[in-house]
Amino acid sequence: MTIHREGYPTLLLIGLILIVFNSGLGLVLPNTSLAVSIPISVLILGFFLQFFRNPRRTIPDYPNGVIAPADGTLVAIERVLETEYFQDERLKLSIYMSALNVHLNRVPLTGKVLYTHYHPGKYLVAFHPKASELNERSTIVLQNERGQTILIRQIAGLLARRIVTYLQPQQAVRAGDELGFIKFGSRCDVFLPLDAQIQVQLEQKIKGGETLLALLPELKR
Repeated sequence: MTIHREGYPTLLLIGLILIVFNSGLGLVLPNTSLAVSIPISVLILGFFLQFFRNPRRTIPDYPNGVIAPADGTLVAIERVLETEYFQDERLKLSIYMSALNVHLNRVPLTGKVLYTHYHPGKYLVAFHPKASELNERSTIVLQNERGQTILIRQIAGLLARRIVTYLQPQQAVRAGDELGFIKFGSRCDVFLPLDAQIQVQLEQKIKGGETLLALLPELKR
């Protein structure tokens, strides 16, 4: 396991703040105070280290499969009207990421990028029903090698203040590639065709880049 590059500036800042804090504390209070502040500082740094972790994942090979783009808990499987790109009904799968989950997002299928768009917005809690429409978010549409399309939406949460998307239109991608990063609690929605075969269930723990979310329908000849 490594630390993702998105974490370097934050970890450096947190480390400097903790060093300055403990150094100042040692000057103005008895050294016994450091016996408390240093372990607390280590715990704080440990929290941020685990947040930016980038574990190795074994990417499964499913020609018509959609792999989970994010770690977390599956909190919704519902039929909705998708109004930004498809303008029709889709199956929406929502993955809620707590602050303890890996926050690197991964490409769920091999193909190319058709569309990306960033939307500024609010910071409602990520599991709020309207978060997908009102919160800061980034939308990515992917097409697999068979011409089938899906939409992924990175959604900021109450604490998330930065969404990063690495993909650009017409870019070729492979399942498991880095899609983007969301800092702190957030959500990732996946919009699938109505006839997709869902392979997960509500409240299931999901692993980005490993868990098979759905199988896309076989193409008619």
